Amino acid sequence: MQLKHLRTLLAPQDGPSKVTALAWAPNNSKLAVCTVDRIVLLFDEHGEKRDKFSTKPANPDLGKKCYQVTGLVFSPDSTKIVVGQSDNIIFVYKIGEQWGDKKVICNKIILQSAVTTLIWPVQQPTFIFGLADGKVKLGNVKGSKSQTIYSSESYVVSLTSRFDCHILIYMH
Repeated sequence: MQLKHLRTLLAPQDGPSKVTALAWAPNNSKLAVCTVDRIVLLFDEHGEKRDKFSTKPANPDLGKKCYQVTGLVFSPDSTKIVVGQSDNIIFVYKIGEQWGDKKVICNKIILQSAVTTLIWPVQQPTFIFGLADGKVKLGNVKGSKSQTIYSSESYVVSLTSRFDCHILIYMH
């Protein structure tokens, strides 16, 4: 395998500029990047910044700095982004098909533990997420509900799935 540097998306900065989450859209037209400022930047397939939106805390009374974005995943049709957060919530943002479409929260799922990882298997109507308390859950966008599909007492570090939807879970 050969790797080639094509371009730098975010310029280096003094101080914290850590990327907390990133995701490619399944249609390969968008890249979502979230940094510690909790703003999701959207880049096109050429690496040009085309759009952005701010994420929201689960409890606005605690302020905007009370959480971090811990995971991003696009829907299979690339028109929604699921945002997992450390303040025990998942927001689903409708971002639309075109650049500049209004970004709106269309669903939220309130949880008992921080989100650690997210995946949305290809051709599935639901996404899957892991939590710090060891649960792996199925998230339903239509009903804003979740259901536990696996539980342990270990922190869920990572999830991945094959094309046929077999899921691999890594726990610590």
